[in-house]
Amino acid sequence: MINRRNLLGAVASVGLVFASITPALAQDVPQLRFSAVFSEQDIRADMMKQLQENVADIADLELYYGGNLFKQTTEIIAIQRGNLEMGNVSPQDIASQVPAFSILTSAYLFRDAEHLNAFFKSDAGAEMKAMAEDQLGIHILGPTYFGTRQVGLRIDKEINTPEDMAGVKLRMPGGDAWQFLGRALGANPTPMAYAEVYTGLQTGAIDGQDNPLPNVENMKFYEVMDQIVMTSHLVGYDLLVISQKVWDSFTDEQRAAFEAAADKAIAWSTEQHLAREGELASSFEEQGLKIYTPDVDAFREHAQKMYLDSDLSKDWPEGMLDRINAL
Repeated sequence: MINRRNLLGAVASVGLVFASITPALAQDVPQLRFSAVFSEQDIRADMMKQLQENVADIADLELYYGGNLFKQTTEIIAIQRGNLEMGNVSPQDIASQVPAFSILTSAYLFRDAEHLNAFFKSDAGAEMKAMAEDQLGIHILGPTYFGTRQVGLRIDKEINTPEDMAGVKLRMPGGDAWQFLGRALGANPTPMAYAEVYTGLQTGAIDGQDNPLPNVENMKFYEVMDQIVMTSHLVGYDLLVISQKVWDSFTDEQRAAFEAAADKAIAWSTEQHLAREGELASSFEEQGLKIYTPDVDAFREHAQKMYLDSDLSKDWPEGMLDRINAL
C-alpha cells in the first residue's frame, strides 16, 4: 500500500541518493581559475565566456578580469606555483623567463593578424610553443589578437619619425622586452600598471601610451589624449595558456575538444577586433582627436636595426626570423 507518508519517504530517499551522486559528478569536472588584466567590457572577455560555455563538460572555468586575481606580469608565476590554472599572458612575460621568446616581441615582426595566426600554426610556431611549455610548464592554446598597437599622446607635438619621439614619456608595461620596445620607438619608456594609465595621462605623469584602438576605447584613454599616431609598430597579441599539469590530466579526447573550443573562441575574437579597429579611427576623429600616419618606414627601419644590434637578438633561435618572414 502506498500512502502519503510512504511516498514522502521514498522521495526523500531518492533525494539523498542524488545528493550523494552530485558531488561525485562535480569532482570529475575540475575548477580552473582564469586571470586576465583586460576588463569585462573587452571583446576577449566575451571570448572567454564562449570558451567557458563550450568546455563546461570538461572543466568549470572561473573568470577573473581587470587584474583582480593576479596583476599583470604575475600570471605565469602563479601558474608555476599552482595558484592559477589558466591565464592570458603576454609574450613579453614569457620572454622574461625564456630569452629566446623575445623574437616574438620585436617591433614590426608580424604583418597582421593573419600572419600572426599562420606563424603559431606553423612548424616554427610549434617549436616556440614547445620551448615555453618545456621551460615554464604551460601549454599555449593560441594567440589572442587584440589589435595593432598605435601611439597615443596627450601632448601637442606632431610625430613623423622616431627622432620626434625623443623625450616623450611613453607608458609601457614593466619588463625588459616592453621597455626596449619603447626605446625602439625613440621614446623614453616609463613603466606603469595598465589600470593606472588613465590617471597617468590625466595628470601628466606620462605623455602617452601605446595600445590598439579597441583598448583605447575600453579604457577611455581617448578622453585624456589629444592625438593618435598610427605607427602600427606591433601586432598586439597575448597568449591563452593553461597549466601543463592540468593539460596532461585531460584525456586525448578532452584535449582535442578543449583545443577546438579555444580555436573557435579565438577566431571569433580576432574577427571582432579587426572589425572594431576599422570603425574606431573615424569615431575618435569625430570626438576631436587628431589621427594621422607618420613615416612608418622610418619607424620600422629604426626599430628593426635596434633589435638586430641588441643583445636580445643573440638569444633568438637561429634562422627563426627568416622562417617568420617567409610565411
